[in-house]
Amino acid sequence: MCELFGISANKKILLNTALKEFFSHSEEHPHGWGMAILDNNISIEKEPEKASRSKYLKYRLEVPVNSSRLFAHIRKATIGELNFNNCHPFVKSDDSGRKWTLVHNGTIFNSEILAEYQSLQEGNTDSERVLLYIIDKINEKLKENNGCLENEVRIEFVEKLIKKLAKGNKLNLLIYDEEYMYVHKNQEGTLYLKNNEDYTMFSTRPLDSDTWKDVPINRLMVYKDGKNIYTGKKHNHTYVFDEEHYKFLFVHYSTL
Repeated sequence: MCELFGISANKKILLNTALKEFFSHSEEHPHGWGMAILDNNISIEKEPEKASRSKYLKYRLEVPVNSSRLFAHIRKATIGELNFNNCHPFVKSDDSGRKWTLVHNGTIFNSEILAEYQSLQEGNTDSERVLLYIIDKINEKLKENNGCLENEVRIEFVEKLIKKLAKGNKLNLLIYDEEYMYVHKNQEGTLYLKNNEDYTMFSTRPLDSDTWKDVPINRLMVYKDGKNIYTGKKHNHTYVFDEEHYKFLFVHYSTL
């Protein structure tokens, strides 16, 4: 599987210590790393290389990384080759020009609703197809609403899409739409948060000795400037590890 890191803050935070600890987990997640700085213009940096071996990342983290909104990802592949196009984060614009950035920890086992996006993606991961599906449905909703989605409508629609995708799948997600950060997990013990008056930070595993809390399971959480501004209704699509699922994936899809 993969690991996720994200932060939503009301000011720029120095993140080098947290990022160095996060990327040190790459010994267990060796199939690529990525980082998205989401302040103003979105900046994506990623490589299909183990983070601990990346000369670029080593030098990158020697200079200050200050951000109020940032995603990071380390990949342990179940579906998809080891190449640049399969590294997270993924970014795609909807028809209104809004850019959506996504990182995913999980696997799509129940994949029928994503099958049509295989011919459209640049890589071959299920995670990229998740974003393509969300963008496609957002575009349909934009057409229904004359090219505009009010904030509340957009949040509730994303919640509906994520609930549909969660059924039968492991779907830990961080998504940013240039305004809101969407957070979702549906497996116990796989995403944590810590917060204070300035920020909320998310990670697959706690990154220090501070107090980290479990992200609420099976519900969409939405953040802006470090504050939780929306908590969705709880669904019942909890993912429970099934070894047979993974045996099927490695037999039929693994290219590593």
